[in-house]
Amino acid sequence: MTDVTHHHADLGDVILHYITAGEGFPLVLLHGIPQTCHEWRYVMPALSKKFRVIAPDLRGLGDSSHPVSGYDKKTMSDDIWRLLQSLNIDSFFLVGHDWGGPTAFSLAAQHPEAVKKLAILDVAIPGDGADFSQNGRRWHHPLFRTPDLPEALFLGGREHLIINWLFDNYGYLPNCIGEEDRKEYLRTYVKPGAMRAMFSIYRTLPQDAEDNAAMIKANGKLKMPVLALGGDKSFGRGMEVLESLQRMAENVSGGLVPNSGHWVTEEQPEFVTKALLDFFNPTPTTQQTAP
Repeated sequence: MTDVTHHHADLGDVILHYITAGEGFPLVLLHGIPQTCHEWRYVMPALSKKFRVIAPDLRGLGDSSHPVSGYDKKTMSDDIWRLLQSLNIDSFFLVGHDWGGPTAFSLAAQHPEAVKKLAILDVAIPGDGADFSQNGRRWHHPLFRTPDLPEALFLGGREHLIINWLFDNYGYLPNCIGEEDRKEYLRTYVKPGAMRAMFSIYRTLPQDAEDNAAMIKANGKLKMPVLALGGDKSFGRGMEVLESLQRMAENVSGGLVPNSGHWVTEEQPEFVTKALLDFFNPTPTTQQTAP
């Protein structure tokens, strides 16, 4: 990506790497697995013309540090909150793809006054009452949650096997993620502790579901506007994204990303970019100054 700057924030128990671009109202982008903030490379240029875009690497992934614990989404979302507080940001728009989606949802549920609008891309929310793993269709979920076995299968020079398999099969077209981009993702996932962190993000799924259900029970559904988009092909979640968010939020719009599997920001970046720009317009500043 061009025209971005790289930074690190030392939050004590974790050091987050993040990239920024543009000026204006803050827009925070949370990536998925097995990706990093690199996944936003196609959408950031247009978004940064309108917003101050901030895209962190989640705890344990990318060029962030790899703590032993803290991979439940309440803790991971608190990482993002503390990062934004360190930047004196108290109000922002928020986007999450894949596991960045449940992280974004947790952040919005805990700080509803700060998250003005929320967009969730091709992921359901744990605790919504449905089966997050689609009755076993997403077979890697229970595998990654199994103690010790995935480490034995995919560590020690075999990390590329699962990363390439996911990119080959969960997109609409097998080559939707190019070789150079796969190398960039793999560069970070072969770091000591990175695959352990990735598996830990899946292993906290039961706790995430309990935490989300408890927050909704205590405080009600999310009130801010929510955009929910799912890929319409292959392992894209389709309308499941919208249906999941309708169970967890009151003001939900969205639908399908055409001709896309799960990697919506990389398979259909023009569609996703336009959808986000339309959803996040006008900004709070524009609303305040409009006659």
